[in-house]
Amino acid sequence: MFIYVIMFGIHERYSSHWKKMKFLSVLVLVLLGSSIKAYSEISQISLKEISNINSQRPYIGIVVPNAYELKPLLQSPSFLPHNKFPYFDFAGRHFRIGELEKKKVIVVMSGEGMLNAGLATQLLLTLFNVEGVLHYGIAGNVNSKFQVGDVTIPQFWAHTGLWHWQRIGEDNGDFGRDFDYLKFSNYNNYTKHSKSVENLLNKVWYEPEQIFPVDGTPEVKQHVFWVPVDKNYFEIARKLKNVELNSCVNKTCLPRKPMVVRVKKGVSANVFVDNKAYRDHLKSKFDATPTDMESAAVALVCFQHKIPFIAIRALSDLAGGGSALTNEASIFLSLASQNAFDVLVKLISLL
Repeated sequence: MFIYVIMFGIHERYSSHWKKMKFLSVLVLVLLGSSIKAYSEISQISLKEISNINSQRPYIGIVVPNAYELKPLLQSPSFLPHNKFPYFDFAGRHFRIGELEKKKVIVVMSGEGMLNAGLATQLLLTLFNVEGVLHYGIAGNVNSKFQVGDVTIPQFWAHTGLWHWQRIGEDNGDFGRDFDYLKFSNYNNYTKHSKSVENLLNKVWYEPEQIFPVDGTPEVKQHVFWVPVDKNYFEIARKLKNVELNSCVNKTCLPRKPMVVRVKKGVSANVFVDNKAYRDHLKSKFDATPTDMESAAVALVCFQHKIPFIAIRALSDLAGGGSALTNEASIFLSLASQNAFDVLVKLISLL
């Protein structure tokens, strides 16, 4: 099998923005006996469309995980699609172009999980002239101080799914010890009269991400665990505490009116956390409030590109709370999605 990789540059005549493009378009030709072609380049037509879109720059990028979180934006009279180019489709992504609260925005639904969120954010920053990224959606709650419907805005995000799984008997393995660990035997189910035994799953140590900043030396990695949001965005978020939020779904109402709160930390991983023991672990080890599957990925991409970023996450459930037969997320998902969007609208009006 022969694989030929042909690199294409971006022609200067389309836009000065392309001089700052972060990657080149790639055409991959794969030969397997007979000629089979697989293309992944930006076409001339697409380049012209992107150039037209970027002529209206700069934009605020909005990354949304799923359709139910996107729905409040699409139904809002505050969002006005562009009259000439309301969308641009590329690499399986649908980028919506328009205005929200009279600010020029490009909205993309990432899909669930860290990989999807990172890819969507990278494409957003690569294709378009974006001056900042806002991310919103729902999240599980690991801090019982807050309730379903509350909207959290963390100052720091961490990816808590990058692990070194320690072997039994290993004491000096090649893993970092700066960010604590999860020891499975601490969660063995035994009575006070039983003898504790070592769990064969042993420990997993939380590891920092390897990043490659755009202004750094290529292939020279740096490490980061807690990724800060933009200081200016976080300061502006102080003014969001009086946003009017929904508290009822049909006839089901929350114990108190939801509130907007800036918190210290949020965590993300490719894990839907619906377990009380792990919820308590995330709270005790990391002092986290929201847990989700995307925010840290968006944060990491923006951090590497030096693009201002902030995430707004409404709590849809107490992770692992309730009974084994019910899950409050299914009841309050629409309410939490709407509350997160309402806070986003107010934030963008203040930028």
